[in-house]
Amino acid sequence: MIALDPVALARAARTAVEGRPATAVVHDAPHARLVVFRIAPGQAVPPHRSASTVTLQVLAGAGTLSGGDGERPCGAGDLVVYAPDELHGMRADHTELLLLATIAPRPGAH
Repeated sequence: MIALDPVALARAARTAVEGRPATAVVHDAPHARLVVFRIAPGQAVPPHRSASTVTLQVLAGAGTLSGGDGERPCGAGDLVVYAPDELHGMRADHTELLLLATIAPRPGAH
């Protein structure tokens, strides 16, 4: 068993490029990859596609999630599932946004 604290891991995530959202891979296996995001107000992950199913769980804060059918506000506790190849992105508007992404199957494992 592996026990993780995704909120603490997201808060500890660091960015590789100044001004970009912070991310950290917290679990990586052939069947799924777990990634946490710490997105500061005004920062965004631009809309993109994945060959895998992507599930986003909002851990804390609020922001906007985008998908193939437009944008929707999100807040702590929200859970959104994107189908393979569906456009998806996320943005922190006025508060920090912490997210847990489950990508299944793991990218490259198709």
